Amino acid sequence: MSQNQLLMKVGWEIDVPELGQRIRDARHESGRTITQLAAEADISVANWYAIEQERIKVLPLATLRRIEQVLGINFGVQP
Repeated sequence: MSQNQLLMKVGWEIDVPELGQRIRDARHESGRTITQLAAEADISVANWYAIEQERIKVLPLATLRRIEQVLGINFGVQP
């Protein structure tokens, strides 16, 4: 893993390299707005942006699962 690689911890502090970027990529591929997706996932737009930018260092697993559900993707994160 490179020194510049960003990490985000999920739930039980599992390191998930570049999860924010993967969420951003999936959002872009979905063709839906961040406002739509955040509302469907029941999180704020500001929180969604913070997750994508990896300013949230510990992401609750339940939040990740809601994001996966609205994006129709599984990021493969297991506790």
